[in-house]
Amino acid sequence: MGNKIFFIIVFIVTFVFSACSKRDTFLSIDDQPPSVPTGLTVINGDNKVELSWNPNLESDVAGYNIYFSYSYNGKYHPIGSTKNNYFIDYKAKNGNTYYYAITAYDFNGNESNLSHNEVSATPRPEGFNQSIFNYRVYPSLGGFSFTSYSAVPYNDSTADFFFENYNGNYYLDVWNDTDIQDMGITNDIYDIPYAPLSGWDTTKDAIAIIGHTYVIWTWDNHYAKVRIKVITPDRIVFDWAFQLMKGNTQLKVNSNNNIRKPINKLLHKRNK
Repeated sequence: MGNKIFFIIVFIVTFVFSACSKRDTFLSIDDQPPSVPTGLTVINGDNKVELSWNPNLESDVAGYNIYFSYSYNGKYHPIGSTKNNYFIDYKAKNGNTYYYAITAYDFNGNESNLSHNEVSATPRPEGFNQSIFNYRVYPSLGGFSFTSYSAVPYNDSTADFFFENYNGNYYLDVWNDTDIQDMGITNDIYDIPYAPLSGWDTTKDAIAIIGHTYVIWTWDNHYAKVRIKVITPDRIVFDWAFQLMKGNTQLKVNSNNNIRKPINKLLHKRNK
C-alpha cells in the first residue's frame, strides 16, 4: 500500500512540474518587432505608383504594410499589405503627390516603425505608340499636344513639339517659348525619372534618334518626356509621359501665364 501511495505522489508531482514547464514555455511570447525596412523607391505611373524596397532578413517576417500621406510629416494611412517587397498603389491619381512609407510585421503581429527615407511620387498620364507626321508634308498632323494627348497641327496654339524631315535629317522641334533636351539612349520611357534643370538646346530642336528619350519643358511650366521608337521619312512613333503638376514657378519666367502668346517662328537657322 505504501509503495502505491509513493508512486501516486511521484506521478502527481511530475505532472505538475511538467504542466508548469509547458505553461512557462507558452507564456514566452515574442514581442520584438522586425527591423525597419530600407531602400524604399517609387516609380511614377499613369494613375498608379510602383513601390519596391529591400527585403528584411529576419526569418519570422510575415509581410509588409504600406502607408501613404499627403505630406512627409503628416498622418500616414494604411493602403495595403503584401508578403513581397513590391507593391503597386492603383488608387493613386494623376496630378496628386503622395508620400509613402512601409513597415514590416512578423507572425506574432509585431510591427516595425515606418521606414525613414522621404519618398514621394506624383502620378502622371502616359501614352504608347503615338504617331505624328513630318510637318512639311502633313502640317495638320505634324504636332503633338500634351494637353489633349493627341496629334495637332504643328502651328496649333496647343502644340508642344513637332516632327520635321529636313532633307533626310530628322528633328524634334519646339517653339521659342518651349525647351527640349536629348537625354540619350534609354531602354524605355521610365529610364529618365526627373527633368534636368539646365542643358536645354538653344536652337529649339534636337536630332531625332531611335531609342533616345527627350525631355520637354513646356511653355506653361510642365515637364514631359518622349522616347522615339520608330522613324520613317513621313512620321515618328513614340512613347510619352506628361507631368500634370506644374514645376517650381521660379524656374521659368512668367510661368504663371495660362494664355500662350502667338507663335511666330523657330529660332534655329534651317530655311523654313
